[in-house]
Amino acid sequence: MECDRSQDVLESKVLVLNSTFLPINICSWKRALILVFKGKAESIEHSKKCVNSGKYKLPLVIKLRGYIPLPYNGVVFTRKNIFLRDNYTCQYCRKSNNLTIDHVIPTSRGGEDVWENVVTCCVRCNNKKSDKSVEEANMKLVNLPYKPPSGLYLQVTRQLSIPSSWFSYFFKKAASN
Repeated sequence: MECDRSQDVLESKVLVLNSTFLPINICSWKRALILVFKGKAESIEHSKKCVNSGKYKLPLVIKLRGYIPLPYNGVVFTRKNIFLRDNYTCQYCRKSNNLTIDHVIPTSRGGEDVWENVVTCCVRCNNKKSDKSVEEANMKLVNLPYKPPSGLYLQVTRQLSIPSSWFSYFFKKAASN
């Protein structure tokens, strides 16, 4: 078994899938190996990293053998979660300082406080847009606002590096549309 010993094993994270292949958690590589050895999970994808003198390849993705019912999986509509979704970046000019929230359709014109109508915005762009529509202010959105599918999705998109093997579990619905 060939192992990559150059990469740091201590920071390895593992994506945990429910038995239905729905992403439900991110755990440490140690916790993932314990779940696999106890027979509670199976390794779906491996990395090139190894532990115990090369005896065991570290998993990147594990799937639980039994179904775990989960409570409410929706994302709470909060200021912090809007900033997370938009990566703490103004959705008009891409700056990341003096941030606030902007309603794409102003509330004075019937705009609502919903995921699809709010974006992270710097104070300068917010003042420029004022009480106008995006078109009237002659501005363009970098990304259209959307409702994140889960809190775990927000957590994953904030990771500095996401293993490519995780993408198919988080983004396959968007790719199939």
